[in-house]
Amino acid sequence: MEPYNNDAKLEEGDFYITPEGYRCFTEQYHLKRGYCCESSCRHCPYGYDKNTNRQKTKA
Repeated sequence: MEPYNNDAKLEEGDFYITPEGYRCFTEQYHLKRGYCCESSCRHCPYGYDKNTNRQKTKA
C-alpha cells in the first residue's frame, strides 16, 4: 500500500457542496489522494463495494 499523501492541498474541482451543506469529494480529489478509504464515497474511482467489502477488479 502506498503512503498517504496528507500534504495534498484542496484545489478547484476537488469537491463541491451538496444541497445539505456537506463537502462531497470528486473523482479528481480521490485520484490525487491516491488510495481508497473504503467509505463508499459517491465519486470513488476505485470501485469499492461496501456489500462485499472489496474493490472491483479490472476485467
